[in-house]
This record gives sequence, structure tokens and C-alpha cells, in this order.
Amino acid sequence: MDAGTLRKFEESLGRCLVDPDFLDIFYGNFLGSSPKVREKFAGTDFDRQKEMLRASFDTMLAAARDEENGPERWLGPLAERHGARQLRIGAELYDLWLDNLLKTVRACDPGWSEDVEQAWEAVMGVGIQYLCSRYNS
Repeated sequence: MDAGTLRKFEESLGRCLVDPDFLDIFYGNFLGSSPKVREKFAGTDFDRQKEMLRASFDTMLAAARDEENGPERWLGPLAERHGARQLRIGAELYDLWLDNLLKTVRACDPGWSEDVEQAWEAVMGVGIQYLCSRYNS
């Protein structure tokens, strides 16, 4: 992935994380998007979940940046956890996840632009595509 896209994503992520409500806004949007999402997150410790999401942004960025080793190096355990044998997170939930993430970035990033949104789509797309491809593994 080109350096400009990675830089736009990283700068936008930094701006979003300055907003102390960013992750709460995201989960409010995401949980409100579908009964299936609410069902998957029933009983979730959201303080822990937000920490894991925050860390996953860095992991997704590393996977997008590391073209030589690809996402396997960075996302293998996450793919296993989200796959058919464990959490059973299917492609439709990733679509909702990304849609709501982009909605939240639009609301929280004062530097938002279409280029910024495309950077988020590109970086997150590397991870989402890999997780979906490993669903039955």
C-alpha cells in the first residue's frame, strides 16, 4: 500500500483518538445498526472491548504496511478467533462494522475528507478481506 494512504490513515486515527468519545460513539453506532450485532456483543465487557479495538487499529495498520509478509503475520490469531470455530463473525458483520466505523470517523475527525475515508477503507480492507478469507480455516 502506498505511503500516502498509510499516512492519511495514521494521521486520521490520531485525530479520532484525541476525541475521548470516539470508541463509545463507534460502538453506539455499531450496536444500533443491527439486532445481530447486539446479539454478538451481549454480555461484552466494553472497557476491554474498546482496548482491543484500539489495539486492532495498530495491528490493521501493520498488516497493511507489511506487504512482504502480508496480513498472516499480524492477523492470524485474530482470524482464528473471529472464524467459524469460535466467534463466527461473518462477512455481513464486517460490512456493518466498516460502515459504522467510517460513519464515526466522519463525525470525529476534524480533518475528514474523501481521501481520508478512502485511506480508512483501504487499510481496514486489508484486514477485513483477510479475516473473511480465513473464516472457515
